[in-house]
This record gives sequence, structure tokens and C-alpha cells, in this order.
Amino acid sequence: MQVKICGITDIDDAIAVSAAGADALGLVFYAKSPRFVAVQQAAAIARVVPPLTTLVGLFVDADAVAVRDVLARVPLNLLQFHGSESADYCEQFQRPYLKALRMKADLDVAAAMAAHPNARGFLLDAYRPGVPGGTGESFDWQRVPRDSGRQIVLAGGLKPDNVARAIAAAQPQAVDVSGGVEAAPGRKDPDKVRAFIRAAKRAFVEA
Repeated sequence: MQVKICGITDIDDAIAVSAAGADALGLVFYAKSPRFVAVQQAAAIARVVPPLTTLVGLFVDADAVAVRDVLARVPLNLLQFHGSESADYCEQFQRPYLKALRMKADLDVAAAMAAHPNARGFLLDAYRPGVPGGTGESFDWQRVPRDSGRQIVLAGGLKPDNVARAIAAAQPQAVDVSGGVEAAPGRKDPDKVRAFIRAAKRAFVEA
């Protein structure tokens, strides 16, 4: 079970989250997010991330030039697209990518996955109109497809006290958390981070 801690905004949090055993750290390049990080700060964060930890950049319907500018200055390993990006758009950057799917009631998950045949995986998140992610809300974990043959990252309303139940219900390959381990928007609580990672890893072993 891999664990991604998203919404890292400063060096201290990056060091603490890495030390807690996170497999991936997420940087949000979406200006409307309370967890937005500027490129200069993102580059500074990247310098303290351990070499085998995946650094993920999150974008929402961003101009391609802006994405390339980030890539030129921040050594991202994986891109994460949270908007209405097409497969052609996502693939132009020559980086592995996750496509986020907001689990609206009428979403055809299989069709949405089929539209991105080369995605590294799919991050399934709660749906709230006008909010591309980070809502702190969950969705019905039974809607997560079990037989798609694709890699699933479960997100949305996860916390240290519910991540084990979520893993048991959805059986994803990874989990993603942001607000559920924070002391304030964009500032992580080290105790919550450690508790979340322990709970997620233990749930996978016990599954």
C-alpha cells in the first residue's frame, strides 16, 4: 500500500512527511487552492525530498506553457491532472501521469478510464460542484471498480481513523490524503501524518 501526502507547502513539512514514511509528496500548482505552492518554493521543497520518494505535481486545466515552466524548474516524477484534461493534453509532457476522476453520481468510471489508456493510474476523489479536489469529503467506496485492471489511488475525506475501512472497502493500490492530516490548510500535523501512514500500511498487511 502506497501513501501519498498531498498539499505540501514548506520544507519542514516535506522533511517530516518523508521521515514518517510517505511514498509520495504532492505539490499543488493550482492558484485557487489554499495549498498552492509557488514554483520557487516548490523547487526548494524538491531539494529536501529523498531520492526514492515520488514527487507529484498537481495541475487543474493549466496552460501547457505553465506546466512546462514548472517542469523546467522542479524535478517532478509524476503529474496529476484534476481538471477536464484530455489524454493528448496529459501525454504531451512526456511524464507518467495520474488522471483524477471526481466521483459524480452519474460518472461512467469505466468510460473515463478508457479515455486515458496510457495513464499511470486514476485518483478517485469526491465530487463537489466547482471544486476540483481537496474537499475533505468522501464518496461511496463501493463505487471503486475492482476489476478494471488499472491502478487506483483512493482519495477524498480520508483520515487516520477511517483509512483502514476505506482500504478494506475499495481495495486500492494507493491512498492520498491532504486535509485529513493537517493542523491548518497547507500545514501538516506530524502526529496525524504518522498515524495515517501506520494505519494504511497495517490495513494492507492485514487485508
